[in-house]
Amino acid sequence: MKRVSPEFFVRNLEQVSCPCCGGQFNVIGSRERKYIDSEGNKIVLRIRRLRCKMCRSIHHELPDILVPYKRHCSESIESVLNPREALCVAADDSTIRRWRSWFRGCMDHFLGCLESIAIRLGRRTAKKMTHSSKSRLQRVIDFVGDAPGWLARIVRPVANTNNWIHTRYAFLS
Repeated sequence: MKRVSPEFFVRNLEQVSCPCCGGQFNVIGSRERKYIDSEGNKIVLRIRRLRCKMCRSIHHELPDILVPYKRHCSESIESVLNPREALCVAADDSTIRRWRSWFRGCMDHFLGCLESIAIRLGRRTAKKMTHSSKSRLQRVIDFVGDAPGWLARIVRPVANTNNWIHTRYAFLS
């Protein structure tokens, strides 16, 4: 098997705290993360592995171009989810159907997380949100805007507040 060396090394310039407890991180290593860009090219990144000094949980530092547990870049997924754009993605039909199904299934969770974060930051009150007649997608877009990169603006706060619903489970025998 041919081993591909990483093309890019990812390092965040911001000081990020642990989403579980708010503690500081130590870098404990790195790992490769592959993804498929919007043209269908396979790209290899080297991302940092971080361990919290307080709760000892391990996190991986993902750039905004990636969605946790997805193999395609967020730009490709976003273009499929945006009903106003023409579909031009390097993915097969079953993958596109899974992305749409995944987003529909997670939309209420994303909306709840974004509303909770807004209330915590004092940007919204619960009274303002109770009488909304907008669609779920439009309410999500109200938080993050509809400019390119809106999916990354959903993913980042949800993942960084430890509210990401993961799809990987470990089964013990």
